[in-house]
Amino acid sequence: MALQITWLALLGLMLGGYFVLGGYDYGVQALRPFLARGEEDRGAALGALGPFFLGNEVWLVAFAGVLFGAFPHLEARLLPGMYPLVAVLLVALVLGNAAVQLRGRARTAAGRRRADALITLGGVGPAVVWGLLVGLLLRGLPLRADGSFRLGAAELLDPLVPLCGVAVALLFLAHGAVFLALRSTDGLAVRAGSAARSLLGWAAGAALLALGAGLLGPGRAVANPGTAVALALLVPVALLVARRLLGGGRPGRAFAATALAALLPVVLVGAGQYPYVLAAHRHGPGAPAGLTVGRAAADTGTLELLLAVGVLLVPVVLGYQAWSWWAFRGRVDPRVPGWFAPGPGAPGPRGGSRRPDGSERVSRSR
Repeated sequence: MALQITWLALLGLMLGGYFVLGGYDYGVQALRPFLARGEEDRGAALGALGPFFLGNEVWLVAFAGVLFGAFPHLEARLLPGMYPLVAVLLVALVLGNAAVQLRGRARTAAGRRRADALITLGGVGPAVVWGLLVGLLLRGLPLRADGSFRLGAAELLDPLVPLCGVAVALLFLAHGAVFLALRSTDGLAVRAGSAARSLLGWAAGAALLALGAGLLGPGRAVANPGTAVALALLVPVALLVARRLLGGGRPGRAFAATALAALLPVVLVGAGQYPYVLAAHRHGPGAPAGLTVGRAAADTGTLELLLAVGVLLVPVVLGYQAWSWWAFRGRVDPRVPGWFAPGPGAPGPRGGSRRPDGSERVSRSR
């Protein structure tokens, strides 16, 4: 059982890392049309993502690998049952990623506008779908006797599900706005900070509404209600702390707080449902209460074999992510060759100085 719990923790680590790192990707993509003023700002917003964009998607690939390898029985039920939402998620991801990569090759203003629309869709779509998936898992699924399920209108229209969709989408938007406030300069940083303060309040309110909509109501798939409530309440607390830190001119610490808030939905589902990985909604006599970790995992020999690979790969993924953040820790300024300004505490570009909020004041000599 210890081996199965280890792999469950690794599965949560991969998905949690993806929520934290992919979450601000989606937030920036979705907010870009509303915060950018002109082509320079639009380029700067994408430039802020540039060093991390594809690297962040590695966490989703790693999550899929752990799911397929260590929890084949979970994968065999989860993906077919969630197929409509998974299909929408994948289409939005592909279109958004392709648009980010190809926008620079558009030769006309109309082509750039189409790419911008797809970039926005690639941010909003995954953010909402991931929220709906969190809501469905917390609500509980219509499991059949064999453990399979099929989603219907009753599941998708349960108040908890759309509220979770809105709450997670707002959380990712706020996370992305704080990221832009941290990574950009001048007007874009100011607008991102202002938007972030509003979005953080809205996201905190939506999280509280989702909790009040019946997370602990009859039939909910919460095996550990005390843990679930504590983790659910931590989300708005982290968001409000981030709002206060951002208002105090500390975007780095605010980003750490929103990163914690983005991680918490994954922890909430895992800890709230344990020992189930899929739980039933209002299960009756003869129907399963859910799919447990033990039944979802592969056999011990497979898990031991995979663990040897995981011990090697997980530190590599973590090390690469830490290195990329360190290497590209400065703000993005499209007026400066190379775009990446020095990190905190360093002189501004071309001899410029830093403003009190940490952004660079660029001085230009003719």
